[in-house]
Amino acid sequence: MQGTVAAGDARKGHPRGLYLLFFTEMWERMSYYGMRGLLVLFLTSKVNGGFGWSTADALSLYGTYTGLVYLTPIAGGFIADRYMGQRRAVVLGGVLMMIGHLILALPSVTMFYAGLGFLIIGNGFFKPNISTMVGGLYAPGDGRRDSAFTIFYMGINLGAVLGNFICGTLGERVGWHWGFGAAGVGMLLGLIAFVSLQSKLLGKVGLVPERMVAAAEAKSGTPEKSGFSRDEFDRILVIFIMALFVVAFWTGFEQAGGLMNLYTNAKVDRGILGWEVPTTWFQNFNSIFIVTLAPIFAGLWSWLAARGKDPSIPVKMSMGLLFLSAGFLFMLGASSESASTGKAAAWWVVMAYLLHTMGELCLSPVGLSMVTKVAPARIVSAMMGVWFLANAAANKLAGVFGGYSEKLGEFSVFLYISVGTGIAGVLLLVVSPILKRMMHGTDEVKPSAPTSEQQGGSVAAA
Repeated sequence: MQGTVAAGDARKGHPRGLYLLFFTEMWERMSYYGMRGLLVLFLTSKVNGGFGWSTADALSLYGTYTGLVYLTPIAGGFIADRYMGQRRAVVLGGVLMMIGHLILALPSVTMFYAGLGFLIIGNGFFKPNISTMVGGLYAPGDGRRDSAFTIFYMGINLGAVLGNFICGTLGERVGWHWGFGAAGVGMLLGLIAFVSLQSKLLGKVGLVPERMVAAAEAKSGTPEKSGFSRDEFDRILVIFIMALFVVAFWTGFEQAGGLMNLYTNAKVDRGILGWEVPTTWFQNFNSIFIVTLAPIFAGLWSWLAARGKDPSIPVKMSMGLLFLSAGFLFMLGASSESASTGKAAAWWVVMAYLLHTMGELCLSPVGLSMVTKVAPARIVSAMMGVWFLANAAANKLAGVFGGYSEKLGEFSVFLYISVGTGIAGVLLLVVSPILKRMMHGTDEVKPSAPTSEQQGGSVAAA
């Protein structure tokens, strides 16, 4: 990939540009998760300006919104690959999202929908391209890439912690629109950091659209590819197949912002020494566990890769599905207890988030890393958008499944999700050898990465 910046020897740590992307993504996710944690609570609230909707209607809009947020990255990735470049797309997306959050702070139903529209379009430009740039920091075969995405994932979840504490507390305790407005301020901070430091820390990564790179290579004597080879077709097919399993994972996982959020609000004992913990704070357990466990997982993948024992990408992702399935067993315990006593103990929910977090660390950052490895370079941002299409479908399905709780009860919904994700995890484990062969070695770690001089760029190792 043109503009890739290698950080030299794999033993010297990570490029400094990784931490700029980490920080930028942290503030963007602060705005996203801060708003997401408030959304269904605001829609169902009958006080302080809430809309007073039913659970089914609120979860339906939640699913539609979060689904569209992950659908637009296909267009955003394509436009970046062909015309804008990844950096300009990130800036444009961040500006649109900042405007969207600030519009949500206005007390108007019409402006509320307009704000959601800005967020959906802005995320389409931002999300696939900042993730692609993380992969662009590393040369092909660099064993640090999975580790880098796990570190990047810490930024996502630090942002989620900030969002739920700041936006969630302001929204629940001061006023809904204060929470939405705070999310816009968070996005502004991320934009300031990215715009001011990108030239210094990112080198050429994300600066030139991949279409222009291919045209330049054609002029220099490297033929520009017009189609895909059989190996490239296989690799693209792997991304689509893996995306189907990702749909199953996120359909269950995204109950956190929907059904699990409403369940915690109504049926979990949140009292501590006479004080009631805000509902949105419970979603921080996932983020806190991510921040705590991500260094362990990042170190584990690097340690295994250095010894040639790193599990294949499909195996890691199957582990993610199995962890998620096990987590919902604790939600079954919670719903059984609340059915008999009226309120469930909080530790059930905390343990569910712990298992879900372990599953997320096995699946999500590994999947992002896989796309940057496996996808043909000239369509990598577009394929990242396709990867997020799985999230789009899953978020909508999450809202639909969660809405059935009004008819079937929480226990039944949690049970179906646990069984379904468990079956998907086993199936992925069975077919993992086939999928690995179809990657044609693009997922394999090479003994050492090329030096930065060989890549035509330079960046210091952090």
